[in-house]
This record gives sequence, structure tokens and C-alpha cells, in this order.
Amino acid sequence: MSPLKALGGTSDILPDEADRWQKMEETARRVLKLHGFREIRTPLFEESAVFTSSLGEAAEIVTKQMYLFEDRGGRKVALRPEGTASVVRAFIEHGLDKSGGLTRFYYMGPMFRAERPQAGRRRQFHQLGVEVFGSASPYQDAEVLLLLVRLLKGWDVRGWVLKLNSLGCRQDREAIIEQVRAKLSPHRQKLCEDCQVRFEKNPLRILDCKESRCQELSFGIDVSTAVCGACRDHFEKVSRTLGRLKIPFEKDPHMVRGLDYYTRTAFEVIHGGLGAQNALGGGGRYDDLVELMGGSPVPAVGFAVGLERVLMAQETSSGAAQGAVADRAAAVFVSTAGSDITDGLQWVELLREKGIPAVANLEERPLKRQLEQADKWGFQWVVIRGEMEREKGVFVVKNMASRSQEEIPEKMWLNVLQKRLNRS
Repeated sequence: MSPLKALGGTSDILPDEADRWQKMEETARRVLKLHGFREIRTPLFEESAVFTSSLGEAAEIVTKQMYLFEDRGGRKVALRPEGTASVVRAFIEHGLDKSGGLTRFYYMGPMFRAERPQAGRRRQFHQLGVEVFGSASPYQDAEVLLLLVRLLKGWDVRGWVLKLNSLGCRQDREAIIEQVRAKLSPHRQKLCEDCQVRFEKNPLRILDCKESRCQELSFGIDVSTAVCGACRDHFEKVSRTLGRLKIPFEKDPHMVRGLDYYTRTAFEVIHGGLGAQNALGGGGRYDDLVELMGGSPVPAVGFAVGLERVLMAQETSSGAAQGAVADRAAAVFVSTAGSDITDGLQWVELLREKGIPAVANLEERPLKRQLEQADKWGFQWVVIRGEMEREKGVFVVKNMASRSQEEIPEKMWLNVLQKRLNRS
């Protein structure tokens, strides 16, 4: 009998390599805790409808890549090809879509796609993903991107490029599809066989085709020109906030991502050291997906990163040791009542750089509601900086347990708060 081997497209992770995986995962968990995320774990297989209803039946993942089988009960089952659909299913099944407020999840684990194995593309691969439910704010998009960049820095991945685009809302989709059809109609017969089918079923997938001929024919199509004014304003706020946070990005009007559920902001991080499969990860906003899968209308935004590709990208970087981050539960809520919300993002970044887990308010709502939310989420401390505090040149630090608060001069607030936390 010949020796048994792992199936093609899968691989064993031996102890030396497992050490790298553990360091990568530990870094990720520390960073995610700093940003107020909690872990969710979903099954490796689901009813196939979980994915066909969310990804779109014309998506390549569904038509060509999903592992489908019938179990002993005659149910159609699929190994999960991505994480968002499973998390949304769990979010709805456990009634979290009706709880209100903000929900921040992350997951890490294996995904499965029946693809031709090559560098950076496996049949069993691993992803880290984050999902934020309950906010339609463009500032929430910016904070999710801030988290993605912080993860890449924590992993010491260099040389990445962030690409950004707007895919508009549900009402814009038909106009975008007609624009793509109009541009490609004269060249339809020159498209690859798959894209000729996509032309009728889902023309946006043509823009995601990896065939060089289809890429040349679709070059120059700008889907963002067909989006409505509200979506353009949303994208402008995201872009402006990233600029203020000093996060470099490129606008890519051709990018549509490979899944049908994205709306408004879509993004991708690519890395030149990965070869043909150069995407480290990507994501965007999916405001209609919870409702589409049978839940309440809940806006959402998130991303996923391929962990094998992160390890590949690390090999092209210096491999310098990663800095330690304090391992504490989320402690500080930053209120932005009467302030620029982007300022709040900058303040929580100052806290996180000190190893203090912190979350900022990203919605335009009164201080009372923000304090109620901070109390509900169990934050120990709240930092308040409204117009009155700005005029006085102070920050207010409030202890939610004792309900006491104090004014601290703006040049001292960070150090004073750190001392309060160390004593608590």
C-alpha cells in the first residue's frame, strides 16, 4: 500500500510553522480586544441555502467553488466557503438582529473552496474576519479600515496597498448593471465563456474576472459614476476620514469585489509579494444582507483576511519582532457629543497606542444616550469632550461605577486616565 498523503489543496501545519500561526493569532486577538470585538464561532458546514441566498446563485463561489453534498437526512449541505454568511445566519437565529445597538464580532478558522491549488490559493484555507452590525455611519467604515491597518502593522506586514470604491445602494444597482452592459455590449462575443453567461445573469462579475482578455475589455468602467448622491456623500466622508487618520488608500473605480451582497463602501488590500493571487483580504458594507437572509433591517460592515497570505507577506517583510499590547478587557468609551466624530477616532487611537482598549462613539446622538450605551456595554470609564469642554480646554473623565467625574486639562488627560486605570 502506498503511503497516504494529504489531499491536494490542503496542507499540514507542523510545529515550527504552528509557532508562527500562534503568534499571528495572538497578535490578532490582542488588537481585536483593543477595538472592542468579541469572538464568534460558527459550524464548518451549513445548509447550502445559507450561502446561495447570500452570495448570489451566479457568484463563482456558488457555481464553481462550493463543496456541496447531501447528508444522511437528504439535506443539501455545504462546507463554508466564507465567514460572513454564517455569522449573519447566527446573528438572526439567536435574535441579535432585534437587540438594537452595536454588535462587534470576529472569527478565525478554516474555509473551503474547490479551486485549482496554487500559491496563495488553497482548497482549505484560513480567514480572520470581523463583522460590525448596527451602524450605517461612514465613520464606522473608517474605523473598520483603521482596525485592518492596525492588524497589518501588528503582523509586521509591509508594502500593502489599500484600494477603495463605492458600489452604491440597492436602488443604484440596476443603473450600475445597465452601465456595465452598455459598455460591454459591443464586445460581448469577445468575452470568455463564463463572462458571456455573466453578461446576462450578473454583469458586475465580469469586472472581477481574472481572464486578461476580459480585464482589457472592461478596463475603464467606473461603477461609482452611477451611484446616488447619498452614496457619493457617504464615500466622501469615508475618504476624508481616512485622510485625517493618515491611512493611505487608492480609489479603484473598477473594483466590485467577488460577492453580490456588498453595498456602498468596498475595499481590498493587495500585496505585490503574493504573485497572481495578490489580495491579502478585503470587505465592505453589506447593509441589506441581514434583511435578505430573513432578519430585521440591520446595516453592517466587515472584512476578511487570508491568514496563509499574511504569512506569505510576512516573509517578504523584515520579520521584525511584534510589539506587545496590553491584554485587558475593553475599558474606555470615548464620547463625541458635540465634537467631530473623527476627533473621537483619533482619541481612541491614542488610547490604543498606550495599550488601553477603547471604543469611540461613531453615531450622531446626544450625550445621555451615549452614556446609557456605555453603561449597557459595561465600560468602566467614559471620556467626554463636547463643545463646552473644548472651550474650557479640558477632557471629562467619568467613572461609570461610582458615577464620579473630573475635569482634566487637555495636555494631561491621557496620562491621568492611564493612572486611574492602573489603580482600578
